[in-house]
Amino acid sequence: MNADRRTYSVAVILAALAGYVDAMGYITLGGFFVSFMSGNTTRSGVAVVDGQWHSAAVGAAIVGLFVLGVMLGSLLGDLAGLWRRSGVLAVVAVLLALAAIASGPGPEQVVIAALALAMGAENTVFDRGSGSAISLTYMTGTLVKLGRSLAAALTGGPRWQWVRFAGLWFGLLAGVAGGTAVHRGIGLAGLWVAVVVAMALAVDFARRPWSL
Repeated sequence: MNADRRTYSVAVILAALAGYVDAMGYITLGGFFVSFMSGNTTRSGVAVVDGQWHSAAVGAAIVGLFVLGVMLGSLLGDLAGLWRRSGVLAVVAVLLALAAIASGPGPEQVVIAALALAMGAENTVFDRGSGSAISLTYMTGTLVKLGRSLAAALTGGPRWQWVRFAGLWFGLLAGVAGGTAVHRGIGLAGLWVAVVVAMALAVDFARRPWSL
């Protein structure tokens, strides 16, 4: 598998991981997200106008934690250098494990904070320079690219480029469905599945840090 195809395959897995975790956070919070910050921003804005200050604060807090997670992933990734991807994914795995542990006796706030931090950090796995090369949780941008690629395919452009963007979206959708089904069965204990996936990817990158 060449580097470009491998990068894409891992991106789809990470999009599915984000969907899986987001579904569990959404169910736990009753309508807030741990990876989809546009949704939280909308909810907070509506809540402010309606005078629902608690909901507004929850949404704003999650957005802040997500941004903090991005900062954490970026800084640690820069320090890790060649091992950026394995280092960032190890941090993601640790944060997800913290959420899984806290889901038992711990307060719900710790679980959500750890999940939001983890999802923010995950978005820095493919960082190049000052921005992320691949959107893992920002699917609106991916769908815009999908639409543009479909339009290009109809007007003589690359015929199958749209498949890549559709794959990322379907990866997220599959993750959401999986996370929902697992939560219905065993609750937040299902976060250990996400921990295993993140750690497995971290170990794989650590073995071959030059492969992507």
